[in-house]
Amino acid sequence: MSIFTLQGNIVDIANKNIFFGSIEINEGKIKKIMPEGPERKDTPYILPGFIDSHVHIESSMLVPSEFARLAVVHGTVGTISDPHEIANVCGMDGVKFMIENSKTVPFKCTFGAPSCVPATIFETAGAALLSDDVDQLLALPEIKYLSEMMNFPGVLNDDEEVMKKIASAKKYNKPVDGHAPGLMGALAKKYIDAGISTDHECFTKEEALDKLKFGMKILIREGSAAKNFEALIDLMHDHSDNMMFCSDDKHPDSLAEGHINQLCARAVKKGINVFKVLQAACINPVEHYKMDVGQLKEGDHADCIVVKNLIAFDVAETYINGMLVAKNGQSFINPEASGIINQFSCKEKEVKEFFVDFKNEKEIVVIEALDGQLITNKKYIAPKVVNNEIVSDLQKDVLKIVVVNRYNNAPIAKAFITNVGLKKGAIASSVAHDSHNIVAIGVDDESLCKAVNAVIACGGGVSAVDEKNKKILALPIAGLMSNLNGYEVAKAYTEIDKFVKQDLGSHLSAPFMTLSFMALLVIPHVKLSDKGLFDGDTFTFIS
Repeated sequence: MSIFTLQGNIVDIANKNIFFGSIEINEGKIKKIMPEGPERKDTPYILPGFIDSHVHIESSMLVPSEFARLAVVHGTVGTISDPHEIANVCGMDGVKFMIENSKTVPFKCTFGAPSCVPATIFETAGAALLSDDVDQLLALPEIKYLSEMMNFPGVLNDDEEVMKKIASAKKYNKPVDGHAPGLMGALAKKYIDAGISTDHECFTKEEALDKLKFGMKILIREGSAAKNFEALIDLMHDHSDNMMFCSDDKHPDSLAEGHINQLCARAVKKGINVFKVLQAACINPVEHYKMDVGQLKEGDHADCIVVKNLIAFDVAETYINGMLVAKNGQSFINPEASGIINQFSCKEKEVKEFFVDFKNEKEIVVIEALDGQLITNKKYIAPKVVNNEIVSDLQKDVLKIVVVNRYNNAPIAKAFITNVGLKKGAIASSVAHDSHNIVAIGVDDESLCKAVNAVIACGGGVSAVDEKNKKILALPIAGLMSNLNGYEVAKAYTEIDKFVKQDLGSHLSAPFMTLSFMALLVIPHVKLSDKGLFDGDTFTFIS
């Protein structure tokens, strides 16, 4: 590897200093940093690379190597990656698939051991990782932490399996990620005292402050569906040492547009001190997870970026281990052929399987989707009945939602949802957190059946249909990821997303991302699993 020099305004985050100078890079590491004078205006800035401190790469619909190709363009040099999604489908083999694929490219994926597979006992998953399996994963050098402990009731009630998993993380001196939406006060303290170190699920400032005071680190999440930046960003004025940025879930079209660099620009525009912003974006994740990522110090790996200014954070160059991996919007990470791993065993469905019999209900429980949030509300609405069947009511924007077991042939779970806005047709997806059965929403049973069968025929994917059209983005890797070029996937996803909004009428900002969370039982207040309608507050089924 050649010796070369970078010159520009060097951003020393630790000492809150900016100076003009040169950085000598030799064999992929920073050999020498040479100050040459005060900061020069209209000169590019050199700083450490950005880290996404919590992301499920699978939600980009890309394998890790393709995620990396798109992310480096925006100055991201590494991720804290929870392979929870593929683990729920393919178990240990899925986790190892992600690790091995990530090794094919110069990008610093830091993987965790999924802590909740299956996420709950109230849905059908494709695999299970018990405490012994988690211990085996945590022993691997590639696994740096225990992934988000979504089973916070298990922590609070000292569940034996849950506590064994946390004990394994402590044994290997690896941190434990949290997931406890809405948990505050004494219960939050007990959860944190068990060894949980982070949370990315806070959706109010009050909740985040409550957890910060007990020593927890708070991640500001801004993904394709869940958006908590506006609610939490002001906390960075006083708590930047204990905060990070993350996306959690990032669809391919939005990843192609930007990543953590966008959050830095928004934070600075909000008046947050630039050094505090960069502390959260570049330094805190590296230190918390003991990442093998350079921090722009002599002797470090040359994992650094060049940005045009510290306002918009437009990335001109990205270096990983001294290798130029992106420049002016072009990625130099080459596409890598990916193998296929999957588990998909259900047969195509018939229209009659989607019928909902009317049983003289005066009101039915309806899921209210909230744009930009994972949480939902529970509403009670009088059903529309035709020929003794409950059907979608377009006038009230009440549509049928179904979850189809992808692992076995089983009866379809059916309910109703509002605030999606479809005027015709249906959408379906095998990306359905956490167990990734097929979830679909439609205006009529024929459309629902057509959309679901399109997904089944591909062994997984996202589909959108109306009377004349059928669009499908196939996701043959675990029904979650494509094996195609990342930019092609982003383009295909953009087209199907546009079709759902413009042709089918949905007003949601990310219809498929919102759809994928309607089966996420661990987030309040009401969701649908393949086994039935579920109350996320009481952790019981709704009759």
